Amino acid sequence: MENSENNDQMTTLSQVMETLRKRGIHKEFRMNDECQMKYDNSEKNYTPEELLILKTYRFEGDSNPDDNVALYVLQDNEQNLGIIIDSYGADSNYSGEEFDTFLRAIPIQESDEY
Repeated sequence: MENSENNDQMTTLSQVMETLRKRGIHKEFRMNDECQMKYDNSEKNYTPEELLILKTYRFEGDSNPDDNVALYVLQDNEQNLGIIIDSYGADSNYSGEEFDTFLRAIPIQESDEY
């Protein structure tokens, strides 16, 4: 999301999500209760190797650690774009180690485009 129009202006999670939504990136990749990573309205189970992290945004609350959240922009091997949102620290959105292990196994190819 590097351009003069929004440089240094996207400081909150909601601003980043709105900018991504305007670019057509609004579907989520989510881990279900069976620890399977799914794309919105899809039955496909993803492995980390079928995904690529294109951008990571981290937001930290000024006074409350509960406000720490990460937003990841991902692409699957069929060029579908989506996001993962996760509170990090003690209050992760996902219990257990499966999500963290899965996330760490996704290849990263940071792109300034997002």
